Amino acid sequence: MRLLPALILGVPLLAQMTAPLQDRADRFLKVVNAGYQSLYTVSSEATWAASTDVKPENDAAAEWAGRAAAAFNGNPALITEARELLAHRKELKDLTVRQLERVLLNAAEGPMTNPRLVADRIAAETAQASRMNGYVWKLDGQPLSANRIDEILAKSADLAERRRVWEVSKESGPVLKEGLLRLRDLRNGCARELGYPDYFALQVAKYGLSTDEMMAFNRKFLAELKPLYLQLHTWVKYEMAKNYGQPVPKAIPAHWINNRWSQNWTGFVQAVDFDPYFKGWQPERVVKTAEAFYTGLGFAPLPASFWAKSDLYPVKPGEARKKNSHASCWHLDLDTDIRSLMSVEPNAQWFETVHHELGHGYYFMSYTNPAVPPLLRDGANPSFHEGVGELIALATRQIPYLKSAGVLPADYKVDEMQVLLNDALEVAIPFMFWACGTMPEWEADFYAKGMPAAEMNARWWQQVRDLQGVEPPAPRGEQFCDAPTKTHINDNPAYYYGYGWATVFKFQVHDHIARKILHQDPRSTNYAGHKEVGAFLKQILAKGATEDWRTVLMGATGEDLSTRAMMDYFKPLMAWLETQNKGRQIGW
Repeated sequence: MRLLPALILGVPLLAQMTAPLQDRADRFLKVVNAGYQSLYTVSSEATWAASTDVKPENDAAAEWAGRAAAAFNGNPALITEARELLAHRKELKDLTVRQLERVLLNAAEGPMTNPRLVADRIAAETAQASRMNGYVWKLDGQPLSANRIDEILAKSADLAERRRVWEVSKESGPVLKEGLLRLRDLRNGCARELGYPDYFALQVAKYGLSTDEMMAFNRKFLAELKPLYLQLHTWVKYEMAKNYGQPVPKAIPAHWINNRWSQNWTGFVQAVDFDPYFKGWQPERVVKTAEAFYTGLGFAPLPASFWAKSDLYPVKPGEARKKNSHASCWHLDLDTDIRSLMSVEPNAQWFETVHHELGHGYYFMSYTNPAVPPLLRDGANPSFHEGVGELIALATRQIPYLKSAGVLPADYKVDEMQVLLNDALEVAIPFMFWACGTMPEWEADFYAKGMPAAEMNARWWQQVRDLQGVEPPAPRGEQFCDAPTKTHINDNPAYYYGYGWATVFKFQVHDHIARKILHQDPRSTNYAGHKEVGAFLKQILAKGATEDWRTVLMGATGEDLSTRAMMDYFKPLMAWLETQNKGRQIGW
């Protein structure tokens, strides 16, 4: 339903148009914030139900709630009024301008200037989520959970078994292909309604950047990190070839790597296998330990509703319910209702993941304050949210913290170079070439450059091979579609570079905390119990999206976004690898 601006504001049109601009904008945003928050809550509740209990009635409810939110956020009258006010931005407060810009960004996700387009997109998004969340992988006719796939790839030394399980993990791709192609047209159509050339351009606009500017940042990061990546790639393929009794390959076969997408290279450093230390732990202890980390920094405990309403643990054996397998944290009402969707098990990976997800929760709690209007209850940019989670995940990998948290014994002897090698492989360098390389390069090609449907898989594997130095165990023709086997390609599109930026951010902020606040070695740091660290983080978190991200980062660390801290962190490792790889062919 189209509403006139005068009706939205609840005042006569003439009075509205002649009121001082700031007063006019204040009244407009008061109504928009209230409507946005209310409909965000309704939509989030419905999406939560569809994600935690995948069934048709929940999918239908999520679709209709999404339509209601889009009908408000994309209302042509809101678009018109925001544009008219922004035409006089110099006469408005900065906080007002930021809210008005957010109104237009929100509208571009579901612009009701074209109601049919929006309805079709919402229906297609809902259907794709249902196909993805409800997909059941099978091995020899038996269901195989995502956790079980990861477990086999983490532990099996049988290359034939590894290949079979890796190939099973890709079987959802063809099921998702047509839905993804349909969504490309609909997402691009929505973006174009608000003047963006394509959906990828709309997403990078949330950083105040163009597509070319975003890709330039990504490529610069990778160029700076490539010498270290080449050394790591060489060391890994020689080690794996020796372990598997195979010739040393040029590119690494994908099923040799534990992660299904080769984004994190885990399990290669046996001296840093902490899973045995979680024997006897219950999943609940993992989550409570993570909460204690934050309260020790001076943050408040999680609200009681978090424990009552979250879905934290795997679906019990024999239970028919299906749920999304990807860990996440939700701010359902942009106020106090904070929940997490996980499948926590007592191991090192989940210990780190839980700390990460609660980082989102504490970001939500911090910027839920009167100084931050609901429209701006978000990260300074999308990467900041991931960056805070990643920062805490890095802090949890530090040996002093693992000792203080009761994971490692007090007399644990650390091989510092092995820990550094493990950090580089598992959470830093290969991940950058996935997050700032393969994912955005493919998605920019898909959304902005009209990638042909008949070349989707070929172009995916070209990026994987060229940027990551990884190849499939056998040729993957267009009967496969491996890109949408990655959750984010479907339900969080044109976003993944944010995780790469978050990786840069986490090393930069960690370096500042370690050196300037704790006066500790960044490679052996313990945040636990240091309330001055919590106070520093709150200064960043409490602002939400009320300030430009560049200003926030410069104010916190004194420098622009840079790989400087990451390269410094791994400098001793680079020297060690060059010695290890002496005489070997470097790269692929």
